Amino acid sequence: MNNKFLGFCFCLLVLASCEKEQPLSFSAESFTEKDLAECNNGDCPEITVNYFTVQGEERVSEKINAEIEQFIIASLKTTDEDPNAKGMKQAARNFVATYRKDLEQFPDMVGEYVSEINVRNIFENDQLLSVEEQQYTFTGGAHGYGSTTFDNFDPKTGALLQQKDLFKDWQAFKEFAENEFRKQHNISENESINATGFWFENDTFYVPENIGFTKDNVIIIYNQYDIASYADGPIELEIPMEKAKEFLDFSVE
Repeated sequence: MNNKFLGFCFCLLVLASCEKEQPLSFSAESFTEKDLAECNNGDCPEITVNYFTVQGEERVSEKINAEIEQFIIASLKTTDEDPNAKGMKQAARNFVATYRKDLEQFPDMVGEYVSEINVRNIFENDQLLSVEEQQYTFTGGAHGYGSTTFDNFDPKTGALLQQKDLFKDWQAFKEFAENEFRKQHNISENESINATGFWFENDTFYVPENIGFTKDNVIIIYNQYDIASYADGPIELEIPMEKAKEFLDFSVE
């Protein structure tokens, strides 16, 4: 009887160990216009997509991979009128089709269309996966447009985290970030936040949704036109993790 009981307990332990959360792993992926059959013949725009996929517990990896795919698909759209793509390669084919259509209509247009997309994991532990997403698109005109965004995930569930999920006290962190921003740009606390030429609406500092995390820093990025002109480029505020960690609702260890 005792042997049967011990055997039953052993089976339960084995089952429990099998049901433990699988750690996430990452695989680098990429493709260019040369990987599209449409580009074997005829003119094609320049397309470079570097990203990663997540493996691990299926319900978790599917959520994260879906968010990354949607970013890439959206980055390859040139207008809201572009057809909705069911996948990254289809979105790239749509980008090729738009380029060829525009080239046919404007044969003397200067410069090929370009889409460059890079998605990378910048921080990961058992509480947070922080992902940096960069894209640059040129479809004619005086210049192209690029942006950097961040997605932060719960690695246990795959859920996309919001600001309220990342900070213990959002208002306290916002005040701290404004102080750091003023120091970086030599704006005294008695001056307008726009004293040096920034475009904060209603002369009020704000922290964008665009926040990423590395082991060493909290990264806040205002993309071009957010608070300054295109010529000023993106405005980046890096806050050392040692100074910011008291505000965070997760551990960076």
